[in-house]
Amino acid sequence: MHVPDGFINAPVSVATGVVAAGAVAVSLRGARRELDERTAPLAGLVAAFIFAVQMLNFPVAAGTSGHLLGGALAAILVGPYTGVLCVAVVLLMQGILFADGGLTALGVNITDMGVVTVLVAYGIFRGLLRVLTRGKGTGPARKGAVTAASFVAALISVPAAAVAFTLIYALGGTADVALGKVFAAMVGVHVLIGIGEAAITALTVGAVVAVRPDLVHGARDVMASPLALRVVSPAAPAAPGSGAQGTPPAASVPASVPASASTSASGPDAEEPGATATGRRSTWRIWLAGLVAALVCAGVVSFYASASPDGLEKVAADNGIDKKAEDHAAEDSPLADYGVKDIADSRLSGGLAGVIGVGVTLAVGSGVFLVVRRRTAAAASTSPSATSTSRSGSEPGQGGQV
Repeated sequence: MHVPDGFINAPVSVATGVVAAGAVAVSLRGARRELDERTAPLAGLVAAFIFAVQMLNFPVAAGTSGHLLGGALAAILVGPYTGVLCVAVVLLMQGILFADGGLTALGVNITDMGVVTVLVAYGIFRGLLRVLTRGKGTGPARKGAVTAASFVAALISVPAAAVAFTLIYALGGTADVALGKVFAAMVGVHVLIGIGEAAITALTVGAVVAVRPDLVHGARDVMASPLALRVVSPAAPAAPGSGAQGTPPAASVPASVPASASTSASGPDAEEPGATATGRRSTWRIWLAGLVAALVCAGVVSFYASASPDGLEKVAADNGIDKKAEDHAAEDSPLADYGVKDIADSRLSGGLAGVIGVGVTLAVGSGVFLVVRRRTAAAASTSPSATSTSRSGSEPGQGGQV
């Protein structure tokens, strides 16, 4: 659904560019709350994985193909704000390096494929998750609910993006085509594409939630396991001259709280070093497995992808909209059209271009999220509450040693 230059007129392209820029700015601030030590390493990988899987066009109808949009997948795995940034990074790399999606239409594409899909998918996912997990335990039933909710959310997000494109086209389309015709064609084919999107999203989310449910940002609260805490009252000191040895400690009182709450209450220092190290190793194993999967998809499997036009390209060709397409500013890029210039072998050229794309997207995405994460940590360390806490701990009579 990458909109090329020329489909949408300049005023509407500028307006959607402003909307996209505002959404990215809001997402940069919102991502500070999402990018913790678990999410941050995965966010760049999610962007690279979306780039790779978008190269895998799958047939959906006679002469038409589709590919992953990725908004639902990103929002569910790393959060809605970070998800918008992931898709924006992918679209920026595709437009600059691969001449895929117009540069003047970048705002249209980010608004449509990033903002709309994330908002629709995440809202549906969270709503369904509340319904599907009500009254269920924390075991396989809840994991199945997460997978099912991700399937439905991704399925609906794709035709929602098609509706959004139709609305944008109604405001600034450059071809004289009946709006009802564009709407029917776009929504019809993208319902079919949504099935493929839903399958890819559900398989990916299901694989992650099966081994590390805490890495699925959108389901952390419902996947948190209750822990029994033993709250012990300290022994009361003996009264002077009473000869008593102090009152015995009160009976232990069990309290059931979510695992996430206990972690935040006790802080990271309360975690056992062995458990923390094991969790980090598990996260990096998943990260490496995801990177290998992305490289294989982009470097090998992409050669077998459908060569048929995608949903938007097919609708544009059938209705004469494609005649309004303009030359891409990056058409002379050495990676244009997902091939390395001057390499005659199409398999090698396409595979190498895909691997380069995964690497560049991973580097740029990880760089963005690392900067956001560091700024979050810096802001937390200089916050008034952190400063007052450190001061109170060192003052006599306030918990510090005299």
